[in-house]
Amino acid sequence: MADYEKLTIKQWAVEDRPREKLLAKGIRSLTDAELIAILIRSGTSRESAVDLAKRILNATGNNLNELSRLSVHDLQKFNGMGEAKAISIIAAMELGRRRKLSEVLQKKQITSSRDVFDFFHPFLGDLSHEEFWVLHLSRSNRILAWKKISQGGIAGTVTDIRLILKDALENMATSLVICHNHPSGNLQPSQADKEITKKIREAAGFMEIRLLDHVVLGNDSYFSFADEGLL
Repeated sequence: MADYEKLTIKQWAVEDRPREKLLAKGIRSLTDAELIAILIRSGTSRESAVDLAKRILNATGNNLNELSRLSVHDLQKFNGMGEAKAISIIAAMELGRRRKLSEVLQKKQITSSRDVFDFFHPFLGDLSHEEFWVLHLSRSNRILAWKKISQGGIAGTVTDIRLILKDALENMATSLVICHNHPSGNLQPSQADKEITKKIREAAGFMEIRLLDHVVLGNDSYFSFADEGLL
């Protein structure tokens, strides 16, 4: 039997080459490494594209969410990854995010904290810094608009309540949902999170706009103020 570790992809058995395997067995038969190998097209003189892809995945704990956090510069740190290859991976990750968002938008109605998580995860799930977003809803909780209010560092962000209310009035929203991410993965709201939630709820109340929830989003989970009885 051939030693695949020492052969280029072209020397592999036809049924084991990623492109040929896709055609013969379907896209779902490919491993994550094989899919990435198709994106980057070629490896180096010392390793195949699949081996290079495996090395990148191994460095991210074989976690596609962690892979999507890498920048072009981060990917280029791997020997054999040039700018064009890195851009191909970044573009594929972004397409995945947009597909997920389009599926949420087809529903266009928020009925639970999980809906909020599903909506904002494509925006916030892979970030290494904090961002604060707001969702404007109609009387039937259908999505009218969404907007990033602020962007901060690893530990926090500054939120302008006046801007939130101005946009809500312009969009004729009857209710709001606010959301921000914790890049650390710790979903417990800080005292500052609780204070800004209270201020937004009270200020919106004067305009007869309800604050339905404040969702703190992590990599693959979330904390809901509404679910926990904190609103």
